[in-house]
Formats: sequence, C-alpha cells, structure tokens
Amino acid sequence: MTAPSTVGLSSEARNLHWLLSNLVEEVPGILSVAVVSSDGLLLLSSDDSRIDEARDARSAKRTGPRGSAADLATVVSGIGSLTVGASKLMDFGPVKHTMVAMDEGSLFVMSISDGSLLGVHGSADCDMSVVAYHMALFVGRAGHVLTPELRSELRQSLENEPMGSRR
Repeated sequence: MTAPSTVGLSSEARNLHWLLSNLVEEVPGILSVAVVSSDGLLLLSSDDSRIDEARDARSAKRTGPRGSAADLATVVSGIGSLTVGASKLMDFGPVKHTMVAMDEGSLFVMSISDGSLLGVHGSADCDMSVVAYHMALFVGRAGHVLTPELRSELRQSLENEPMGSRR
C-alpha cells in the first residue's frame, strides 16, 4: 500500500486499509485505487507499482495517471465534482457511480459517504461489471465507518508519512 504503516492507527483505519488491499488484490484488472475526501484530499491509495508494471508491459504506451496516487485523486475529485454538477443541473438525484471507458483502460468513480469518493483505474481488459460490483461491496463496507474523525485520522497519517515512501 502507498498509505503509511497501519501501526498506531485505529481499528477502523486498519480495516479500511485491509478492505482497500483486498479490493486491489482480489479483482483482476485493477491497477490503482484512491479514496478521496469531499474536499479532494487523498485519504487512502493502493500501490502504484501496478501502473508501472502495466507501462513496462506496453512499452511506450501510458496506462495510467502520471505515477502518483495524488494524480488519481485529483482526477477522481474532478470527475466527481463534474458529475455532481451535472446531476444538480439535470435534477436527476445524487450520482451513484461514473464509468469512463478509454482505449487503454477504464476509470470508475463511486460515492462512498458525505461526498467521499472511491476511484479505480482499471486495465483495458478488466471486466467493468466485476470491478463495479466489488467497488459497491467496498462502499457498502466502508461507507458507515468513514466518519469525519476517521477521515481526519487518515489525512493525518498521510501527512506524517515520510516523503520517500510515497510514489
């Protein structure tokens, strides 16, 4: 995980780290994952080494955000904001999820709670329905524990992480 060691974190924070790890490890085609707060700050992320591996496998073709979890968080936050604005303009109710299919991969954004978002970058050959299903499971498990206190703890843990351990 890109996120810091879970030592010293609350059981809820450790549980979220575990859930995110399982999402990445269990679902084929997921390259990276970011949990973003309603104000666009990265709370949790997966290891970006999968992006690097995919890049190496496809030689010069880019397969993901430019290498950092913060980049994925920025894209997820922007797409989340855009879709919320569109939903309000069209008066269709809250946004549940957004899927963007591209030639070389996919991007999924799903609401968690209180404006927090789960963003997943998938490979071109990922099964979009399987990714969406597992994202919904993550949201169902994480949504009720992602309280303001936990979001604050997760942000603080990222801020205290040594810069060399982030990508």
